[in-house]
Amino acid sequence: MKKLFDELAYDVSKKTTQKYSTSFSLGILALKPSIRKSIYAIYGYVRLADEIVDSFHGYDKEKLLNRLNIETHNALEEGISLNPILQSFQETVNKYHIDKKLIEQFLHSMAMDLQKIDYNSELYNEYIYGSAEVVGLMCLQVFTEGNKEQYEKLKPYAMKLGSAFQKINFLRDLKDDYQILGRTYFPDIDMGVFDNYVKCQIEREIEAEFSEALEGIKKLPSSSMFGVYLAYKYYLSLFDKIKKKSSKEILENRIRIPNSQKVFVAFESYLRYKATFL
Repeated sequence: MKKLFDELAYDVSKKTTQKYSTSFSLGILALKPSIRKSIYAIYGYVRLADEIVDSFHGYDKEKLLNRLNIETHNALEEGISLNPILQSFQETVNKYHIDKKLIEQFLHSMAMDLQKIDYNSELYNEYIYGSAEVVGLMCLQVFTEGNKEQYEKLKPYAMKLGSAFQKINFLRDLKDDYQILGRTYFPDIDMGVFDNYVKCQIEREIEAEFSEALEGIKKLPSSSMFGVYLAYKYYLSLFDKIKKKSSKEILENRIRIPNSQKVFVAFESYLRYKATFL
């Protein structure tokens, strides 16, 4: 009967992904069916931790995050959890031998969000590694399905893609992070003088990372190549929209891509994928 619980666990992670991210949900649908549920499991777990630090206002966030940390380690050690998202995550981690240090680094970055930090370059890179790059590496271990040589070869590209995604998230969420959560991730920047020059510097970093990441996408297994490329194209469309806005505009409004445009991006991406990658 445990099979029913396992199915439920993956369904909950899938529903969580669909509820929080149309872009990633569509990207996952473009993956080989046999690996989709594991990527849903990773996203569901990441989303759970992210919600604790971002949304659970009025609760003891530190206590909740510590509890998640303990329950994560227990689930990985025991091979089961009564929490459906943790159950699907631990099964994925154990199936694909995902490095536990990646999970520890992720939880460390989530804990950083509970502190008032004036980010310098070192702390900025530390946060991005734990909050985004390691998530890309977890997914990469699923994509490469145990091929360690392929994993090591693709590792730098996965980290660049995760970093680019996160920096775009920082720009997209600048208003809420700064005005509501009181966070400023970009190092050595006074948000009181955040201007177009500073914004362009950050955008150049993202462009360089995107360019490098695309080369890695082309080297992915066929089972995951289009799905990752689609996520890349979604973020690229969001990035293009952000670039067209002034620093003042992104400080005042959260930039979004409507679902109707995402459908167009998916169709255009498929045509370009067929012409360029195959």
